[in-house]
Amino acid sequence: MLKRLKSRETILLGAIIALIALVETRFSGFAAPGNLASIFNDTSILMILALGQMTVILTKCIDLSVASNLALTGMVVATINAAMPGMPVTVLILIAIALGMLMGAFNGVLVWLLDLPSIVVTLGTMTIYRGVIFLISDGAWINAHEMSDGFKALPRHVILGLPVLGWIAILVITLFVPLIMRTPMGRAFYAVGGNPHAAVYTGINVGRTRFNSFVLSGGLAGLCGYLWVSRYAVAYTDVAGGFELDVVAACVIGGISIAGGIGSVGGAVLGALFLGVIKNALPVAGISPFWQLAISGAAIIIAVAFNAQSERTKGRVILKSAEATS
Repeated sequence: MLKRLKSRETILLGAIIALIALVETRFSGFAAPGNLASIFNDTSILMILALGQMTVILTKCIDLSVASNLALTGMVVATINAAMPGMPVTVLILIAIALGMLMGAFNGVLVWLLDLPSIVVTLGTMTIYRGVIFLISDGAWINAHEMSDGFKALPRHVILGLPVLGWIAILVITLFVPLIMRTPMGRAFYAVGGNPHAAVYTGINVGRTRFNSFVLSGGLAGLCGYLWVSRYAVAYTDVAGGFELDVVAACVIGGISIAGGIGSVGGAVLGALFLGVIKNALPVAGISPFWQLAISGAAIIIAVAFNAQSERTKGRVILKSAEATS
């Protein structure tokens, strides 16, 4: 029980509750159920992307192209919808997911077969995908009046007090728990990140596992591409600009170690919620939204330092245990 109370998830959940309570004391109504549901809904896309990013970070890699992937898939499906408004929304969602997976696979192939550092690869593809958006759109925007009503309605439709966007996030979270904890692929993510050399001796293909993580992350980014442009009813070149920083911040705050092999679905979700609460509290407190990037960057540094210190402490305990038994 003491170990559970000291876990990152418990500490983070307590911090979120304390933050909500603090804001509520200054601004009545912030902790109202309706507002909390809105915060969860506003954070849904970040939670979904954080889960995809988590799988990549678990394997000792990073995907900085997720926001550009989101923007490109969003532009593609918005363009198709504007040209063919009668196409079913489910088909457009499948196209977005498939295109996202394709871009994730491109990242994965470069990391796997060419053995290139993931940070270099995804920095490059991040720029490439933004350039492709400009080529497709010629710099023009696709606005609400050019999108069909059905295209815009799905993520906004409310079920039991929560928009469908929030329910999609809940569905992804629910599916991710058994995927990460119970399947061979999920266990391979941890094994590759924890000790890639040992993973090879257990029959795990390190390169293929990293490739799978990029494909999974890309597919979720593609899904979020549709969700983003349909919810905000606009598609343009700079959609979700800089959002990759928030995604990485959510993972690191949630306890996913950038050294790989450590992290949980609950941690990624709570990390995203923590940022979501902060970003919803800033406008209420009259603080400029431009501080959001600074806060995200500071949160990454603090969380990385905290993670490093925790891992160093564990290492000392192991060494002491070994000395005691010798």
